[in-house]
Amino acid sequence: MVTRRVAARRSQSMITISEVARAAGVSISTVAHVVNGTRDVAPDTAQLVNDAIARIGYQPNDTARYLEVESTRTVGLAISTLSNPYFGDITGAVEAECARLGLMVFLADTQDDPEKELTVIHVLHRRRVDGIIFAPSPEPIQALDYLMNSGLPCVLLDRMADRRFDQVGVDNVNAMDVLVEHVVLKGHRDIAFVAGQPGFATTIERIAGFQAALASRGIELPADRIVTGCGTTAVAAEAACRLLTGPQRPSAIVTGNNLSTIGVMRAMRELGLTVPDDVSLVGFDDFEWADLFEPRLTLLEQPCTELGRQAAALLIQRIAEPTGQRRTLRLPTTLKVRASCRKLG
Repeated sequence: MVTRRVAARRSQSMITISEVARAAGVSISTVAHVVNGTRDVAPDTAQLVNDAIARIGYQPNDTARYLEVESTRTVGLAISTLSNPYFGDITGAVEAECARLGLMVFLADTQDDPEKELTVIHVLHRRRVDGIIFAPSPEPIQALDYLMNSGLPCVLLDRMADRRFDQVGVDNVNAMDVLVEHVVLKGHRDIAFVAGQPGFATTIERIAGFQAALASRGIELPADRIVTGCGTTAVAAEAACRLLTGPQRPSAIVTGNNLSTIGVMRAMRELGLTVPDDVSLVGFDDFEWADLFEPRLTLLEQPCTELGRQAAALLIQRIAEPTGQRRTLRLPTTLKVRASCRKLG
């Protein structure tokens, strides 16, 4: 008896919407509209569909329903979650906003590797996600071209690398001006910059912003005062050591992201230097335990929650209107002034 009930349930779950349409003598789309309530259907026609459903035992499930109206209610989030805790905060915000909108998120770690990110994009597309939120690697051309050619709705997050897509991030150039202004007002003129990994759109913009901020204030910037890391605190520490052990140590260092900040702190500890007595330090990316350092660090806070919320909202709009005009949103940052930049003189 139990076996027969299980078999009956299994056979009901295998009945397709096409069979319902044939039994009712209507189109597949009409059945989908009746089942999902996505469009008004004439009462007599709806009755035919409901009678057929009852007669043949069709039992729609969520996956089938969404596929039948060409939506899986899922989105992909292609992002490097392991290498940078900043993206962990944004990931939580994206998931929270998508959940509020009734969407499930497939999270895939690209490891900031061009080949890996292309594979991730392919896999998400095959899983029929409705769209993708994507933080591109330093060499994203193949992935971006695939997304453009496939027509899959996509929003670029943080790294605004291609205006063919909707994009959301912070105003990196203005943010660097705010950081430099803070340091200059403390009397510093010999200022170095430890940037993030070369090739990232954020790195390019922040270097340009740093250079422009110094130039607008008439401050000379020797070429050796800008060094780059490669996405790890260890490499950032090596770059900082070159600055700190050179012929003339800078009086202040600005960092391009949280990994660079930690790398500079590590280098200074290894060299027996202190912040801010020996070198002042300010940077991008406030993080939860930044004020646990001694001294507490002056950092730019990025609006992680709003970045995630806006990315999800942009994607929903793009899914609804595939051909609409692309938008680029640049959100403001907030300078958290603490004690890591001392006043000279």
